[in-house]
Amino acid sequence: MREKGVVINERTAQIMRFAGLMMPILLTIYGVLIEIGIADRSHYQGDIVLWSMMIPWTILAFVQFVRPAMSWRASGLRFAVYHVLAALYIIVISGFATPFAATWVLLLLASYSYFSKIGLALSVVALLLTVLIDSLLHLDSGTTLLTNNVAAVSVLIVGLVAIAISRVQEVDGMELTRSKALETLQRDRILTIVNNLADAVLSTDQNGIVRVYNAASLNLLDTNTSLNGHFIGEILTLYDKDSKPINLFSELKKSRSVVVRDDITMTIADETLRIELTYSPIHSNYGQTKRAQIQDGFILIMRDITKAKSLEEERDEFISVVSHELRTPITIAEGTISNVQVMMERPDIAQNILKEGIATAHDQVIFLSKMVNDLSTLSRAERGVADAPEEIDVRNLINDLYNEYAPQAQAKNLHFDLDLSTHLGSIVASRLYLKELLQNFITNSVKYTKEGGITLHVSRKDDSITFEVKDTGIGISKSDQAKVFNKFYRSEDYRTRETGGTGLGLYVAAKLSRKLGTRIELRSRLNHGSSFSFTLPVAPKKR
Repeated sequence: MREKGVVINERTAQIMRFAGLMMPILLTIYGVLIEIGIADRSHYQGDIVLWSMMIPWTILAFVQFVRPAMSWRASGLRFAVYHVLAALYIIVISGFATPFAATWVLLLLASYSYFSKIGLALSVVALLLTVLIDSLLHLDSGTTLLTNNVAAVSVLIVGLVAIAISRVQEVDGMELTRSKALETLQRDRILTIVNNLADAVLSTDQNGIVRVYNAASLNLLDTNTSLNGHFIGEILTLYDKDSKPINLFSELKKSRSVVVRDDITMTIADETLRIELTYSPIHSNYGQTKRAQIQDGFILIMRDITKAKSLEEERDEFISVVSHELRTPITIAEGTISNVQVMMERPDIAQNILKEGIATAHDQVIFLSKMVNDLSTLSRAERGVADAPEEIDVRNLINDLYNEYAPQAQAKNLHFDLDLSTHLGSIVASRLYLKELLQNFITNSVKYTKEGGITLHVSRKDDSITFEVKDTGIGISKSDQAKVFNKFYRSEDYRTRETGGTGLGLYVAAKLSRKLGTRIELRSRLNHGSSFSFTLPVAPKKR
C-alpha cells in the first residue's frame, strides 16, 4: 500500500496493526498493576480515568486491526487519537519515566511509515509536549524532570535509530525490487529474441535438466510437449558419423568452451536429420572466494543442416562428374590434334587421314561446346537469371522454332510438322526458359529419330495451353524413363551411344520446367517413339 509519499508493503502494515492492537492491551495490564499498587501510583488519577481511556483505545486498536483505514485522512485521524490517548496515559496514569514509555517508539515508526517526515515531526512534537506537560505537573518531585528528559532522549534516540535502519532497509528493498524488475525485463527480452531464432536453443542446469527452450526446439523435435524439467539425454538421442550413440550430457560436462560439431545425426519421426550442434558451459560470476568460476549449466544451439549437407554433397558429386565428363573430350581432342601435328610433318601421310583426325577433334570441341551451353543454362536456372516473366504470343514463338529447326530435320530426311489450335492466345512466362525447354525436346527428337518425323503439337483447353513434342524415334525403355531426367545419365542402348550427348539435356529441361511452374509428362515406347509435354496457364485478359 502507499500512504502520503511512503511505500509500505502489506506485511509491514499487518505488523504495525498487530503492534497497535497489543499496545493498549499491555498498557491496560500495566494500568491494573498501578491500580493495585504494584507499580508507581504517583501519576495515577483513578480507576474511572484508566478505564475510560483504555476501553476506547482497545476498541480503536481492534477496529484498526480488523478494518484498517483506507484513506489518508482516516489514517491521520486515527493516528492523532493514538497520540492523544498515549499522551493522556503518560500524564494521568503512568508518568513518562516508565518502561512502557518505549511504546512511543512504535508511534514514531508508524508515523514515519505512513506519513513520512511530516508524520515523524508531528509525533516528535507530541512526545516533547507530553514530556513537558508531565514535568510541569510534577515540579514538586525533584527527579521527575531529570528522569523524563532522560527517558525522552532515550525514546527519541531509539526511535530515530530504528527509523534510520528502516529507511536503509526500505532503500535496499526498493533497489532490490528495481533490480528484479530490470532482471525480469532483460530476461523477457532475451526470451523474445531466443523464441524468434530459427535455430533450436535449449538451456539446462548443471544436472542437465532443461530450464529454457524456444519454439524452434519444439519444431525440430516435432513435438508440442513441454521440455521443461526433462533430462537433456532423454530429449535428444544423437549419433556420430559412425552411427554410434553420443552421451550428450557427458560431452557437455567435458566442455570448457564453445564446441561446434556438424557430424551429428538425429532421427525424428523415422526421418534422419543431420544436425549442427553448438554447445557451451554457462559460467556465473566469480564466487565468494573469487578464485574460480561456478558452472551453472549449459546452452545448446541446434540447426538442421540436412538440406545444406545434401546440397554440398550433390555439388561435390556434380563437380566430380563434370570434371570427368570434360576430361574425356579434352583428352581425345588434345591427342588427336597432337597426332595430326606429327603426321603433318611427314609428307607420305594422306590428306584424308589428316582430315579425319581434325574432324574427330572438331567433334569433341562441339561436344564440349554443347556441355558448356547446358551447364550455362543450368547455372542460369539455378541462379534465377532470366526469371522475369513476360507476355509471349504462343503462335509466334512456335513459328520461330519451326523456322529454326525445320532445316535440321530436312537434312536428315525427316518431316517436321506443326499441329496448332486455332486460338492459342498468349502466356506469361520466362521467354528464355520456355524457348530453351522446347528447343531441348526438338533437338533430342531430331537426334534420336532416323525415319519418320517430329510433330510439335500446341493445343488450348479452357485456360491452359499444352505443348507437346512427339517423334517416331528409337523410344525410351521403361527402365530408362525413370532415370532420363538425372544429370549425366545416358541409356545403355547402343543407338543412344552412337549419338553424341552430354547427359545434361533432360536434367536441364526438368530444372527449367520447375522454374516455369510446370511438370514434364513423358510417354514413350521402345522403338515406337517418344512424347514430351507440359502445360502452362493462359495469360489473364487485360482489363
